[in-house]
Amino acid sequence: MMTKVEAVIQPSKLDAVKDALLAIGIDGMTVLEARGHGRQKGHTEFYRGREYTVDLLPKIKIELVVPDERTEEVVKAIADASRTGKIGDGKIFLSRIDDAIRIRNDERGPGAL
Repeated sequence: MMTKVEAVIQPSKLDAVKDALLAIGIDGMTVLEARGHGRQKGHTEFYRGREYTVDLLPKIKIELVVPDERTEEVVKAIADASRTGKIGDGKIFLSRIDDAIRIRNDERGPGAL
C-alpha cells in the first residue's frame, strides 16, 4: 500500500523541506502555491495610509505519494524542516492510496512512484 502525504507549510520553509526530502532519497513531489489561514486568522497591515486585513495568507502545499514503510520517515523530515515553533507552521495530512499508475508504461503500484 501507499500513503499520500500533503503538507501545508510556510513559503520560507520550502527549500528546507525539499532539501530534507532529498537527503532521505525522496525526489518526486508536487508543489502548489496556496492561500489560507488556520488559527492565526490573518493579520492587519497598513498600505498607503489605509488599514486592511489580510485574512488569506500565502502557503505552500507539497503533495507526494510514498510506500507505507517510508511514511513516518517522510513525515518526520517535513515536520523537522518546517517547524519554527510559532503559530502558522502548517499541517501534514495522510491519506491511503489504493493504486498508482505510471502513464508512460502502465506500471502499477509502488513501482510507479
